[in-house]
Amino acid sequence: MRKIKILIIDDDKDICEYMHLLLTQSGYEVTTETSPRKALETLREEEYHVVILDIMMPELNGMEVLEEIRRFDSDIAIIIFTGYPSVDTAVMSMKYNVSDYIKKPFDVDEFNKTLENILRDKGLLIDPEEQLLLTIGRNIRMARKNRSLTLKQMSRRTGLSVSLLSQIERAESSASVSSLFKLARALDCPLTAFFGEY
Repeated sequence: MRKIKILIIDDDKDICEYMHLLLTQSGYEVTTETSPRKALETLREEEYHVVILDIMMPELNGMEVLEEIRRFDSDIAIIIFTGYPSVDTAVMSMKYNVSDYIKKPFDVDEFNKTLENILRDKGLLIDPEEQLLLTIGRNIRMARKNRSLTLKQMSRRTGLSVSLLSQIERAESSASVSSLFKLARALDCPLTAFFGEY
């Protein structure tokens, strides 16, 4: 899985340290920045997947920072943090396509779920089981196509339904060991061929 890079922009050093600890424990690569101007420079120079942005900051407020980020990056996921939610900032957040708007103090479990959902929506997070199903499905489909076999022909060779074979190839269903064995025999390849790079 690729390293997810997160930039935290908050003038409160304690919150930066807390978020850094929380997110690095979950395996993310985290950078914190207490100066909004420096944070904008960092974002222009480096590639990040998510920005966690405080609204109430001196120097530049979070809404100004948000507006500035959207001038040069329309896709990066942004989570707004605020101890002072208001209708204006919520509306502005929606206007600038913010991924979520979270009130401080926040529930850690809820925050982690929110972050995971945002990363999934962006196609950045796949759990190991999903990854395995995708790999198996892709390898079976490639082996079948290399042998110019249709799903119907595979069904005849394996005794598995066309529908199940299609679901396995699209990673919508996990294949049993017995099914994988039948597929390997039908495709004349070792069972291990389904699990690695094809």
